[in-house]
Amino acid sequence: MLHISSDRVVPSRRRGPVLSRGELALVGVTAVWGTTFLIVHVAVQHSGPLFFVGLRFLAAGVISLIAFHRTLAGLTRRELGAGATIGVTIFLGYGLQTLGLQTISSSTSAFLTALYVPIVPLLQWVAFRRAPKPAALAGVGLAFLGLILLAGPASTGLTLSFGEVVTLVSAVAIAAEILLIGLFAGTVDLGRVTVVQLLVAGSLSLMTMPIAGESVPSFSWIWLVAAIGLGAASCLIQLTMNWAQRSVSPTRATVIYAGEPVWGGVVGRLAGDRLPGLAIAGALLIVVGVLVSELTPRPRRGLRAS
Repeated sequence: MLHISSDRVVPSRRRGPVLSRGELALVGVTAVWGTTFLIVHVAVQHSGPLFFVGLRFLAAGVISLIAFHRTLAGLTRRELGAGATIGVTIFLGYGLQTLGLQTISSSTSAFLTALYVPIVPLLQWVAFRRAPKPAALAGVGLAFLGLILLAGPASTGLTLSFGEVVTLVSAVAIAAEILLIGLFAGTVDLGRVTVVQLLVAGSLSLMTMPIAGESVPSFSWIWLVAAIGLGAASCLIQLTMNWAQRSVSPTRATVIYAGEPVWGGVVGRLAGDRLPGLAIAGALLIVVGVLVSELTPRPRRGLRAS
């Protein structure tokens, strides 16, 4: 999942390449993350969603444990609570997204998941009484219209399949994860919280398997290699993002992240996904809604931006 830092970064005007090294790194991260929808879609044909998510995040947790083991001795109660809370949202977000990928295409999943961006200001409104900016509301409206087209309007109204519904709920969970990360940002150690949240997400997935009636699948190199590979990618991507966003503003980073569903759609199409014309129009509206929701008005001349 893509994380947005809450720290404000005011980029200085510079001459040189159109994209900085940090921005190029985020473009690469976004392209790699866009391919994961297809990988998960293939893997869950050989494994249950909870088992795969559990294995994936336990692998990521073990890798991060090795990377940050020297700092774990200083783990505080606040960091443990923060990591556990964020881990729950990761479990819900990725678990439901993976469940949806059993029945919907990777392209559709990628565009529906992108709705977490315009959902964030709505959750802020509910949780912190922060009214969304007009651009955010406009983005939500465009994204919702795109959702209608992507799902396929019928004479009886909006018709969503089970896979599309759980993917939408996963987008809400991902939005909640972003808000929690912003809430705890700057007050906890990144490495220690990362270890806790990954291990909690993986453990919850495996622990809920009996409740969901899911059994351990027959061995397959497909789900094993996919889970370990995505676990390693999760650690690498998170570290890259944390490094890059020291110099890239959150707004600029979010615009780059908006390309995630586009990459997912491109990879899905190369793999054989064929969205109808109306669905493609809806997918484009979702991306536009994501971009619009992150627009901020320029300060008037003569006024200094704080």
